[in-house]
Amino acid sequence: MFGWTAVPNLEEEDLIPWILDKFARHGWWKAKHTSLDNIPKGAPQHMRGRIKTVAKKLIDDNYLVEKPTGYGREVSLNFDKKDEIFDIIEKWKLKR
Repeated sequence: MFGWTAVPNLEEEDLIPWILDKFARHGWWKAKHTSLDNIPKGAPQHMRGRIKTVAKKLIDDNYLVEKPTGYGREVSLNFDKKDEIFDIIEKWKLKR
């Protein structure tokens, strides 16, 4: 049986654009958000801890914004940085 992951060759420099692209593809902007725990899903198991760390850095850098909820940390893309986010994603996709 063949093994398959959504991101077979995820390198360290790919983490930020991969996270931003995942959010953009799912449409997680403004009122639509997801749990911080859902971000690593679809990535190789050994990268999940690092992805959470990078996601927290994206919150600090204001690319991801936190939503106040009573059931945990929820995050979405910062709509004010939309152009910057799409530039990062496009450069990453062209590199691949």
